[in-house]
Amino acid sequence: MRPFHMFGAERLRAIDFVLTDIDDTLTTNGRLPSIAYEALEKLCKAGVKVVPVTGRPAGWCDLIARLWPVDAVVGENGAFYFACEIRGGMTRVFVQSERERLENRRRLDILADSILAGVPGSRISADQRFREADLAIDFAEDGPRLDDAEIGRIVACFKAAGAVAKVSSIHVNGWFGCYDKLGMTQRLFSERYGIDIEREGHRVIFVGDSPNDAPMFGFFENSIGVANFADFREMVATQPKWITHQAGGAGFAEVADAILRARKR
Repeated sequence: MRPFHMFGAERLRAIDFVLTDIDDTLTTNGRLPSIAYEALEKLCKAGVKVVPVTGRPAGWCDLIARLWPVDAVVGENGAFYFACEIRGGMTRVFVQSERERLENRRRLDILADSILAGVPGSRISADQRFREADLAIDFAEDGPRLDDAEIGRIVACFKAAGAVAKVSSIHVNGWFGCYDKLGMTQRLFSERYGIDIEREGHRVIFVGDSPNDAPMFGFFENSIGVANFADFREMVATQPKWITHQAGGAGFAEVADAILRARKR
């Protein structure tokens, strides 16, 4: 990983889209600081489209798409994308049909009981009731942080049941089906913007912080980890190409400010 301050101004001027994780990338210590929200607004006003790509649930993503200065949201680690037009209603696109999601929810509810019994101290995420497609096991958000061995046991429980499992900075998210953040991001760009990001990736920056961002880090040449990614670097085989000096929301603002300065020049 190279220091982000070495990222060239010419490359920054080509950026039309900023993709960003939310937890510990936009947020700091669980809160969205004003510096990060202001960065979102400045990018929006400058004509740069911002798309959060997050593990957070559908209920949150509906609010984010409606109220934040963003163009769309990819949520639940790629289960869907939402986009809200001003006075034009909400577009909701899911990987799975409603019937598939209901059946998978039944299976995940059974799996949840097994994980809680098998990994003492694990707990269902407080935002689970707002989810459409996955199960979130909290290991750091609303209680003492579990150790790496316990987190590994949660992942193993998901995999033993035939589910996909991804580790964020606060949750282990698991689901049945073949999708991830990158796949839904590619679909969003194709359907909403008419862009093949394999060809147009130089126009996109992705900012993240944790292991579930690995598919995005690997795909985008302009992939950036905020400074706190260093907490996970031993857990992630595919790492970002660049890393900011600041952590969390300040790190995201560091990226946004660099883009805006380059565009002014």
